[in-house]
Amino acid sequence: MDDAASELLSDDGNPLVSVPIEVTVAVGRARPTVRELLRLDKDSVLTLDRRVDDPVELFVGDKLIGLGSLEIVEDGENSRLAVRLTEVVSLKAPL
Repeated sequence: MDDAASELLSDDGNPLVSVPIEVTVAVGRARPTVRELLRLDKDSVLTLDRRVDDPVELFVGDKLIGLGSLEIVEDGENSRLAVRLTEVVSLKAPL
């Protein structure tokens, strides 16, 4: 973590650190035709452009912030899908 990020996280008086943001995880993409989409039904399979073990992309808005791998996290009787970060893209704004 760089010095600027450390300062933001350690500043208890900064109101921005508690603002929730939405992170989107892109698992893959598909390019079906309209005809193929109209034929989709329950239990249909839409094949994505990635393999199961390929990295997933993490976005805030349309900005790529990192790469990760999918994992299953056990939570008592429930299982949840999670992302383990494997790479964090530089969050510095371009000059």
